[in-house]
Order: sequence, then structure tokens, then C-alpha cells
Amino acid sequence: MTDAAQAAAAGGATPSRKTPRRMTGRVVSDKMAKTVTVAVERRVAHPLYGKVITRTKKYHAHDEANACKAGDLVTIEECRPISRTKTWRVAAVVERAKAL
Repeated sequence: MTDAAQAAAAGGATPSRKTPRRMTGRVVSDKMAKTVTVAVERRVAHPLYGKVITRTKKYHAHDEANACKAGDLVTIEECRPISRTKTWRVAAVVERAKAL
């Protein structure tokens, strides 16, 4: 019996939702309204040579309160599509950027 079938048999009509994917990255731009650009770095081994290299990808994330500034370390989580390029939202600010 699957989890959804067990929940329905136990009286719970709604199946449990999957936990959203989460990533941690650095805010590189906060110039848009309610949107930040987050650069997420990951370290992978080169497919042929095996040397560890850093790969960076940028994501647009929804920031409802405009609380994030450039340089902040944030956690983003996957959500429903908010616009054409935004399918992530800021879950938490891990570390604020140091003031100069």
C-alpha cells in the first residue's frame, strides 16, 4: 500500500506534500522590485581529469519584503512559478553582508 493510500484509508484525504528543494547562495543583485538574483556555487569533479572545479548558477528568487541586499547569504526554496523566470523564494537570510 502506498503512502497516499494509507493516508486515505486512515481518514486523511490529502496526501502529504513533498518537501521543497533548498539551496544556499549569495545575493548578487537586488535591483528589481521584490526579486533578488542569487548565485549558487557547487563543487564538482571534472568528468575527464577529476580535478574539483566550481560551477556557479544564478536563480531569480522572490523576496516579498525586499529585505535582502547584495552580499547577503540566503537560503532559497523551490515554489510554484511566480513569473517567467521566478520559481524560487527566499526562505531565510543566513548571514547579512558586512557594511563597508
